[in-house]
Amino acid sequence: MSSDKQAEHFVTLFDSHYLPLGLCLYRSLQEHGRPFHLWIVALDDACASALARIQLNNATVIRLAELENAALRSVKASRSVAEYCWTLTPFLPSHVFGRASQVERVTYLDADLFFFQPPALLIDEFLESGKHVLIAEHAFAPEHADKLRFGKFCVQFVTFRNTEPAQRVLRWWQERCIEWCYAREEDGKFGDQKYLDDWPDRFPSEVHVLSRTDRTVAPWNVAYLSRVSGSVQPVFYHFHSLKIVSSKRVVLHFMYYVGRKNRWIYDRYVKAIRGVAKEMRGLGIPVVGRPLFGGQVGRARAGYFFVRLFLAGRADWADI
Repeated sequence: MSSDKQAEHFVTLFDSHYLPLGLCLYRSLQEHGRPFHLWIVALDDACASALARIQLNNATVIRLAELENAALRSVKASRSVAEYCWTLTPFLPSHVFGRASQVERVTYLDADLFFFQPPALLIDEFLESGKHVLIAEHAFAPEHADKLRFGKFCVQFVTFRNTEPAQRVLRWWQERCIEWCYAREEDGKFGDQKYLDDWPDRFPSEVHVLSRTDRTVAPWNVAYLSRVSGSVQPVFYHFHSLKIVSSKRVVLHFMYYVGRKNRWIYDRYVKAIRGVAKEMRGLGIPVVGRPLFGGQVGRARAGYFFVRLFLAGRADWADI
């Protein structure tokens, strides 16, 4: 790890299936985030081994067993893979601070983010606030307002300073996620992110809510933002619903209308993921695909459903 204290620190987690997306995130930080250091929790051995072969210069790979504590292990069997990933999330910043006490702050990133501009444009607003934790709203378009029930805030870009007030927020979040973290709506909860809904009231002195929601773009708001402003200029784009469905094909978005004028965002990402896939293949690392519906829907029916959405402009795909 670089000894440069000015490097911006980020942390993420992914498995061997999401490896190409995680590498795209890393490459976008190389282009827009220097100096930086990315801490990566490898969720399976295949991912950890692949990362060791790729040898990313500005990254530290953490095997899952290094992160897990007794509390996490006690709930692992009762959570799905996705639910356990959500349960892990609030423990990631604390692990980084425990490994590198000189780190001033760390930002959790979803692995399917991709930077188009420097993350400093968002972090600088946070630093000017003088607070200890940064959270960002989903900023759903009006046509997706029903999704607020899953959380006003999105656990996609969350920054914690290495301070006791920030640690206090982290401990509260960790405790809640150990108690309950499931992919269902129940008693005002959903996964790890619905817990953030009351943070501005629960932790008013600690939490800053990012104001630049026009720069945190995703399938749920990109078409709306481009309608009202004429164009979008994302600091990052969240490639939610993008799925690697085979070793040579990705579904770019699914169930969302993105709009032709915003296709350039996906074109940039396809170029990046093709470069990453070529690099992986050159090292003998497989690109792992999974069925769009997780194998729960037959191939013919899934294809029919996808074509209907594609013709309606609510899905797209690309070869890699």
